[in-house]
Amino acid sequence: MDLGISGRTALVLGGGGGLGGAIAVALGKAGARVALADVNAEALAASVAAVERTGAAARGIVWDLADLASVDGHVRAIEEGLGPVDILVNNTGGPPPTPAAGQEAALWRNSFETMVLSVIAITDRVLPGMRARHWGRIVTSTSSGVVAPIANLGISNALRLSLVGWSKTLAREVGRDGITANVVLPGRVATGRIEFLDRAKAKRDNLPLEAVVAESAGAIPLGRYGRPEEYADVVAFLASERASYITGSVIRVDGGLIASI
Repeated sequence: MDLGISGRTALVLGGGGGLGGAIAVALGKAGARVALADVNAEALAASVAAVERTGAAARGIVWDLADLASVDGHVRAIEEGLGPVDILVNNTGGPPPTPAAGQEAALWRNSFETMVLSVIAITDRVLPGMRARHWGRIVTSTSSGVVAPIANLGISNALRLSLVGWSKTLAREVGRDGITANVVLPGRVATGRIEFLDRAKAKRDNLPLEAVVAESAGAIPLGRYGRPEEYADVVAFLASERASYITGSVIRVDGGLIASI
Protein backbone atom coordinates (compact mmCIF):
# COMPACT_ATOMS: atom_id res chain seq x y z
CA MET A 1 0.00 0.00 0.00
CA ASP A 2 1.26 3.46 -0.92
CA LEU A 3 1.03 5.48 2.28
CA GLY A 4 1.19 8.78 0.40
CA ILE A 5 4.03 10.26 2.46
CA SER A 6 6.91 10.03 0.01
CA GLY A 7 8.88 13.27 0.27
CA ARG A 8 7.32 14.22 3.60
CA THR A 9 9.58 15.02 6.55
CA ALA A 10 9.13 13.11 9.79
CA LEU A 11 10.62 13.71 13.23
CA VAL A 12 10.80 10.66 15.49
CA LEU A 13 11.58 11.29 19.14
CA GLY A 14 13.36 8.47 20.95
CA GLY A 15 14.66 7.33 17.59
CA GLY A 16 17.54 5.38 19.10
CA GLY A 17 15.24 3.03 21.03
CA GLY A 18 13.59 -0.17 19.93
CA LEU A 19 10.19 1.32 19.12
CA GLY A 20 11.50 4.66 17.86
CA GLY A 21 14.09 3.04 15.62
CA ALA A 22 11.52 0.67 14.13
CA ILE A 23 9.10 3.55 13.52
CA ALA A 24 11.83 5.57 11.79
CA VAL A 25 12.62 2.62 9.51
CA ALA A 26 8.95 2.11 8.66
CA LEU A 27 8.59 5.77 7.72
CA GLY A 28 11.78 5.60 5.67
CA LYS A 29 10.46 2.59 3.77
CA ALA A 30 7.34 4.63 2.99
CA GLY A 31 9.51 7.31 1.37
CA ALA A 32 9.65 9.92 4.12
CA ARG A 33 12.74 11.88 5.06
CA VAL A 34 13.40 11.06 8.69
CA ALA A 35 14.94 13.06 11.51
CA LEU A 36 15.67 11.00 14.61
CA ALA A 37 16.22 12.47 18.07
CA ASP A 38 17.73 10.63 21.02
CA VAL A 39 20.01 11.34 23.96
CA ASN A 40 22.04 8.15 23.28
CA ALA A 41 24.46 8.99 20.45
CA GLU A 42 25.52 5.40 19.80
CA ALA A 43 21.99 4.02 19.60
CA LEU A 44 20.98 7.01 17.48
CA ALA A 45 23.74 6.36 14.95
CA ALA A 46 22.63 2.73 14.59
CA SER A 47 19.03 3.79 13.92
CA VAL A 48 20.10 6.42 11.39
CA ALA A 49 22.11 3.79 9.52
CA ALA A 50 19.09 1.46 9.51
CA VAL A 51 16.89 4.20 8.02
CA GLU A 52 19.51 5.02 5.39
CA ARG A 53 19.58 1.37 4.33
CA THR A 54 15.95 1.81 3.22
CA GLY A 55 17.17 4.45 0.77
CA ALA A 56 15.61 7.30 2.72
CA ALA A 57 17.37 10.48 3.80
CA ALA A 58 17.98 10.48 7.54
CA ARG A 59 19.48 12.81 10.11
CA GLY A 60 20.27 12.06 13.73
CA ILE A 61 20.19 14.70 16.46
CA VAL A 62 21.56 14.08 19.93
CA TRP A 63 18.78 15.68 21.93
CA ASP A 64 18.04 15.78 25.64
CA LEU A 65 14.28 16.22 25.68
CA ALA A 66 14.37 17.70 29.16
CA ASP A 67 16.23 20.71 27.72
CA LEU A 68 13.25 22.73 26.53
CA ALA A 69 15.47 25.65 25.53
CA SER A 70 16.97 23.53 22.74
CA VAL A 71 13.67 22.79 20.98
CA ASP A 72 13.66 25.71 18.55
CA GLY A 73 17.28 25.24 17.49
CA HIS A 74 16.91 21.51 16.87
CA VAL A 75 13.71 21.91 14.88
CA ARG A 76 15.24 24.73 12.85
CA ALA A 77 18.18 22.45 11.98
CA ILE A 78 15.75 19.78 10.77
CA GLU A 79 13.86 22.31 8.66
CA GLU A 80 17.09 23.49 7.06
CA GLY A 81 18.46 20.00 6.48
CA LEU A 82 15.41 17.91 5.56
CA GLY A 83 12.48 20.30 5.26
CA PRO A 84 9.58 21.36 7.48
CA VAL A 85 8.21 18.68 9.78
CA ASP A 86 5.00 17.13 8.42
CA ILE A 87 4.94 14.08 10.70
CA LEU A 88 5.80 14.17 14.40
CA VAL A 89 6.12 10.95 16.36
CA ASN A 90 6.19 11.71 20.07
CA ASN A 91 7.97 8.74 21.61
CA THR A 92 9.85 9.22 24.87
CA GLY A 93 11.69 6.94 27.23
CA GLY A 94 10.04 5.93 30.45
CA PRO A 95 10.93 6.73 34.05
CA PRO A 96 12.39 4.13 36.40
CA PRO A 97 9.95 1.57 37.81
CA THR A 98 8.60 2.90 41.11
CA PRO A 99 5.47 2.82 43.25
CA ALA A 100 3.21 5.84 42.93
CA ALA A 101 3.66 6.83 46.56
CA GLY A 102 6.76 8.19 48.26
CA GLN A 103 8.72 9.49 45.25
CA GLU A 104 10.82 12.62 45.43
CA ALA A 105 9.32 15.74 43.84
CA ALA A 106 12.48 16.12 41.76
CA LEU A 107 11.89 12.74 40.09
CA TRP A 108 8.29 13.67 39.24
CA ARG A 109 9.42 17.06 37.94
CA ASN A 110 12.22 15.70 35.75
CA SER A 111 9.99 12.95 34.37
CA PHE A 112 7.23 15.46 33.61
CA GLU A 113 9.64 17.72 31.74
CA THR A 114 11.09 14.85 29.71
CA MET A 115 7.92 12.89 29.00
CA VAL A 116 5.21 15.57 28.84
CA LEU A 117 6.45 19.15 28.56
CA SER A 118 8.97 18.21 25.87
CA VAL A 119 6.26 16.60 23.76
CA ILE A 120 4.00 19.63 24.12
CA ALA A 121 6.81 22.09 23.36
CA ILE A 122 8.00 20.25 20.26
CA THR A 123 4.46 19.84 18.98
CA ASP A 124 3.75 23.54 19.51
CA ARG A 125 6.94 24.35 17.57
CA VAL A 126 5.96 22.39 14.45
CA LEU A 127 2.19 23.06 14.49
CA PRO A 128 2.26 26.51 12.81
CA GLY A 129 4.00 25.05 9.76
CA MET A 130 1.57 22.15 9.58
CA ARG A 131 -1.33 24.56 9.78
CA ALA A 132 0.13 26.74 7.03
CA ARG A 133 0.51 23.70 4.74
CA HIS A 134 -2.88 22.34 5.83
CA TRP A 135 -1.40 18.89 6.47
CA GLY A 136 0.14 17.22 9.49
CA ARG A 137 0.28 14.04 11.51
CA ILE A 138 0.97 13.90 15.24
CA VAL A 139 1.28 10.41 16.69
CA THR A 140 2.02 10.03 20.39
CA SER A 141 3.24 6.72 21.77
CA THR A 142 2.33 6.12 25.40
CA SER A 143 1.74 2.84 27.26
CA SER A 144 -0.94 0.27 27.97
CA GLY A 145 -0.70 1.63 31.52
CA VAL A 146 -2.96 4.54 30.54
CA VAL A 147 -5.84 2.06 30.23
CA ALA A 148 -4.86 -0.55 32.82
CA PRO A 149 -2.25 0.87 35.24
CA ILE A 150 0.84 -1.32 35.48
CA ALA A 151 2.12 -2.29 38.90
CA ASN A 152 5.30 -0.49 39.99
CA LEU A 153 5.10 2.00 37.13
CA GLY A 154 3.35 4.75 39.08
CA ILE A 155 5.10 7.69 37.44
CA SER A 156 4.68 6.32 33.94
CA ASN A 157 0.98 5.52 34.46
CA ALA A 158 0.27 9.04 35.71
CA LEU A 159 2.29 11.10 33.25
CA ARG A 160 1.52 9.15 30.10
CA LEU A 161 -2.19 9.44 30.86
CA SER A 162 -1.85 13.23 30.78
CA LEU A 163 -0.67 12.94 27.17
CA VAL A 164 -3.87 11.13 26.22
CA GLY A 165 -5.99 14.03 27.46
CA TRP A 166 -3.71 16.51 25.73
CA SER A 167 -3.76 14.65 22.40
CA LYS A 168 -7.55 14.21 22.41
CA THR A 169 -8.01 17.92 23.09
CA LEU A 170 -5.47 18.88 20.44
CA ALA A 171 -7.18 16.72 17.83
CA ARG A 172 -10.36 18.77 18.18
CA GLU A 173 -8.41 22.02 17.89
CA VAL A 174 -6.43 21.22 14.73
CA GLY A 175 -8.68 18.89 12.75
CA ARG A 176 -9.98 21.60 10.41
CA ASP A 177 -6.39 22.50 9.61
CA GLY A 178 -5.84 19.08 7.99
CA ILE A 179 -3.91 17.79 11.01
CA THR A 180 -4.62 14.57 12.87
CA ALA A 181 -3.51 13.68 16.39
CA ASN A 182 -3.65 10.12 17.69
CA VAL A 183 -2.26 8.04 20.54
CA VAL A 184 -0.84 4.55 20.17
CA LEU A 185 -0.47 2.14 23.08
CA PRO A 186 2.15 -0.60 22.98
CA GLY A 187 1.59 -3.72 25.01
CA ARG A 188 4.49 -6.08 25.68
CA VAL A 189 6.65 -5.32 22.64
CA ALA A 190 10.10 -6.89 22.68
CA THR A 191 12.39 -3.90 23.22
CA GLY A 192 15.24 -3.05 25.55
CA ARG A 193 12.79 -1.18 27.79
CA ILE A 194 10.61 -4.28 28.23
CA GLU A 195 13.66 -6.44 28.92
CA PHE A 196 14.75 -3.91 31.56
CA LEU A 197 11.32 -4.03 33.21
CA ASP A 198 11.24 -7.82 33.10
CA ARG A 199 14.67 -8.00 34.72
CA ALA A 200 13.58 -5.53 37.40
CA LYS A 201 10.51 -7.66 38.17
CA ALA A 202 12.61 -10.82 38.27
CA LYS A 203 14.97 -9.23 40.76
CA ARG A 204 12.15 -7.75 42.85
CA ASP A 205 10.23 -11.05 43.03
CA ASN A 206 13.32 -13.27 43.22
CA LEU A 207 12.33 -15.18 40.09
CA PRO A 208 14.26 -16.38 37.02
CA LEU A 209 13.94 -13.98 34.10
CA GLU A 210 12.55 -16.80 31.96
CA ALA A 211 9.70 -17.31 34.42
CA VAL A 212 8.80 -13.61 34.31
CA VAL A 213 8.78 -13.59 30.51
CA ALA A 214 6.70 -16.77 30.36
CA GLU A 215 4.17 -15.35 32.80
CA SER A 216 3.89 -12.10 30.83
CA ALA A 217 3.57 -13.84 27.48
CA GLY A 218 0.98 -16.19 28.94
CA ALA A 219 -1.28 -13.24 29.75
CA ILE A 220 -1.32 -12.13 26.09
CA PRO A 221 -4.01 -13.75 23.90
CA LEU A 222 -1.53 -14.10 21.03
CA GLY A 223 0.84 -15.86 23.42
CA ARG A 224 3.93 -13.81 22.64
CA TYR A 225 5.52 -10.40 22.87
CA GLY A 226 5.04 -8.12 19.91
CA ARG A 227 7.78 -7.26 17.44
CA PRO A 228 8.85 -3.61 17.14
CA GLU A 229 8.08 -3.77 13.42
CA GLU A 230 4.46 -4.70 14.12
CA TYR A 231 4.05 -1.62 16.28
CA ALA A 232 5.91 0.59 13.81
CA ASP A 233 3.63 -0.39 10.94
CA VAL A 234 0.59 0.89 12.84
CA VAL A 235 2.32 4.18 13.63
CA ALA A 236 3.38 4.57 9.98
CA PHE A 237 -0.21 4.03 8.85
CA LEU A 238 -1.52 6.66 11.28
CA ALA A 239 1.14 9.03 9.94
CA SER A 240 0.02 8.44 6.37
CA GLU A 241 -2.34 10.00 3.88
CA ARG A 242 -4.44 6.84 4.08
CA ALA A 243 -5.33 7.58 7.73
CA SER A 244 -6.74 11.03 6.99
CA TYR A 245 -10.06 10.32 8.76
CA ILE A 246 -8.59 8.94 11.97
CA THR A 247 -8.02 11.49 14.70
CA GLY A 248 -8.53 11.81 18.43
CA SER A 249 -8.18 8.04 18.70
CA VAL A 250 -6.31 5.75 21.07
CA ILE A 251 -5.09 2.67 19.21
CA ARG A 252 -3.96 -0.43 21.10
CA VAL A 253 -1.17 -2.54 19.61
CA ASP A 254 -1.00 -5.10 22.38
CA GLY A 255 -1.82 -8.56 21.06
CA GLY A 256 -5.10 -8.36 22.98
CA LEU A 257 -3.35 -7.86 26.35
CA ILE A 258 -5.66 -5.12 27.65
CA ALA A 259 -8.81 -6.95 28.73
CA SER A 260 -11.10 -3.94 29.09
CA ILE A 261 -13.47 -2.85 26.35
